[in-house]
Amino acid sequence: MASIAAAHEAAINPGSIPLADALVPASIFAPDRGGCGDDAGDECFDDGDMINGEPEDRRVDFTSKVEARPRISLRCQMNEWMKQMLALVSPNGEQYDSLLRQLRDRMEEGCGETIYVVGMGSDGGDWGLDEKDMEASVATVHSMCEQLDTDLIPLRERNEAAGLVRDYLIRRRVGELDFLEVRVAVVGNVDAGKSTLLGVLTHGELDNGRGFARQKLFRHKHEMESGRTSSVGNDILGFDQEGQVVNKPDSHGGSLDWTKICEKSSKVITFIDLAGHEKYLKTTVFGMTGHLPDFCMLMVGSNAGIVGMTKEHLGLALALNVPVFVVVTKIDMCPSNILQETLKLLQRLLKSPGCRKIPVLVQNKDDVIVTASNFSSERMCPIFQISNVSGENMDLLKMFLNLLSSRTSYRDDQPAEFQIDDTYSVPGVGTVVSGTTLHGLIRLNDTMLLGPDPLGSFIPIAVKSIHRKRMPVKEVRGGQTASFALKKIKRSSIRKGMVMVSPRLSPQATWEFEAEILVLHHPTTISPRYQAMVHCGSIRQTATILSMNRDCLRTGDKASVHFRFIKTPEYLHCDQRLVFREGRTKAVGTITKLLQSTNNLPSNSKPPQIKMQSTKKAPIRKEDGTAAGDDATTIAQSAGPNTTQLPKSGGGGRRRGGQRHKGKGQNNSTNNSTAPPSSSGIGGC
Repeated sequence: MASIAAAHEAAINPGSIPLADALVPASIFAPDRGGCGDDAGDECFDDGDMINGEPEDRRVDFTSKVEARPRISLRCQMNEWMKQMLALVSPNGEQYDSLLRQLRDRMEEGCGETIYVVGMGSDGGDWGLDEKDMEASVATVHSMCEQLDTDLIPLRERNEAAGLVRDYLIRRRVGELDFLEVRVAVVGNVDAGKSTLLGVLTHGELDNGRGFARQKLFRHKHEMESGRTSSVGNDILGFDQEGQVVNKPDSHGGSLDWTKICEKSSKVITFIDLAGHEKYLKTTVFGMTGHLPDFCMLMVGSNAGIVGMTKEHLGLALALNVPVFVVVTKIDMCPSNILQETLKLLQRLLKSPGCRKIPVLVQNKDDVIVTASNFSSERMCPIFQISNVSGENMDLLKMFLNLLSSRTSYRDDQPAEFQIDDTYSVPGVGTVVSGTTLHGLIRLNDTMLLGPDPLGSFIPIAVKSIHRKRMPVKEVRGGQTASFALKKIKRSSIRKGMVMVSPRLSPQATWEFEAEILVLHHPTTISPRYQAMVHCGSIRQTATILSMNRDCLRTGDKASVHFRFIKTPEYLHCDQRLVFREGRTKAVGTITKLLQSTNNLPSNSKPPQIKMQSTKKAPIRKEDGTAAGDDATTIAQSAGPNTTQLPKSGGGGRRRGGQRHKGKGQNNSTNNSTAPPSSSGIGGC
């Protein structure tokens, strides 16, 4: 009511007002994520200070020609704040329902969890409460958590000018066979310590400085010998309801029991360990696009600095709109001046026009909570300094990982869609596919459509069993990774990039599509008929540029490009992100239009391929009789059983080639070293 009266007063007597009179708290719990800055997109911490160091009360533009803000007296301001405080301390029915509805909306926005601050104004100012009111407010929050079936986990308590302020993590309760899942891609240059850090995090044992921790993660013999990851590895880190790590390695072999970890965990962090070496860039790009990470952890060696593939991996994460946080490793062996130089270069890189990030050096738990609650804005970039040998600052990194929440939400009523990123053949089980559920709900014994095959068709397939993190479950929802055992299908007929979709979608495979692309780097120019590898989700296939709305493309150019896949059609969506790569050429883009389905494809594509093969082998036929005989065999088989019509249907060169082989077949006793038996047989016809 105070704000309505003040607005009426301002309408009668407009005028300029001080900023202190304009700040009216809407509630005493924390603001929604997304920053509390102005309309220009500035962001701020929960405590009201701008991230770039400029406080809110210095950003008033007194020269702007906008309507004057309503004048609100200090007494009205205090009355409004007291109403908000009493709403949480002793709410009536209407206020309680409003608070419950707001908390439910924030839980849905955070995919099952949110950070709730008691004692803070909605404008970001720290108001604080005394102990009696704080206990009453916490009791109200406890009651709301019981209504929503969530856990209330205390994070920190601090004293402000007006009293106490407390931060809580509210997380949805999950069943014994369910858990929240967040995927984190681990990238960085070779020898930055990616696998070593994951070994320390997941197994709870510090490294000895000679690669002890990473040996537990490698999957291949050549990885153990060289110490370099060459494949996409998956490792998990489980947190219980109190935020404690539940990973307990086996005392005998040192291995992890994923089933026990998932049963004890309310939240599981899935690390996607990617390769750092340049020759494995194709595998790294597939891991970033096909495994759909929520966040990206960029590793930088403090002694080496920003070298090699660091900028490549950072640019890839930015192109795919994946939020990035940086971990600087090996601080125990790095001189202080070299470490400061690395941090300075890192901050300069993150602030550059290509990144436009706001680097924040994390040094204590307060920094962790502030950065985690504002990290979803995608502009803030926390920087951690850790040591895998001494364990320094490792607890801060674990706390930050526990506070991360999934970025995207999914509805169970959508048609199910599952993308395949790997296939296996398990003895006694059969064919198994693994991947990520994009939408909907998939249950045991559901019938899905698997495809597209090389002809673009989809076949019905039954789901025999479902595993999440090696734990058998009865259903899997959107946003979760899982493995399916399939009935009556061979592994050879399934490839990466295929999908399993609900029959309700009536899926169609696509050969041609249009995309808006941005060329990040190319040595020369890109023109029509240029071919490169397209990464789109778990799809990885060469495509040709048929046409574009510009004559040629160079570094930094944008264009609408018409692509066509080379080998097989794929299942695509509009607005999907793609990475276009070939050698040192890199481009990113978004699919805007799907052009050609598979209905009329086989009649269009097969004959041109046969003609191209025959024209390529024609000059070889004049020089080598063996190639001519093999080509004649192919044409004779495609023509049918009546092979005597071969000289009539072929050209003059084919007829002369057949006559030449006929002569060789007659003189087989003198020269039989080059002509195979099949060619002499055809010559005899």
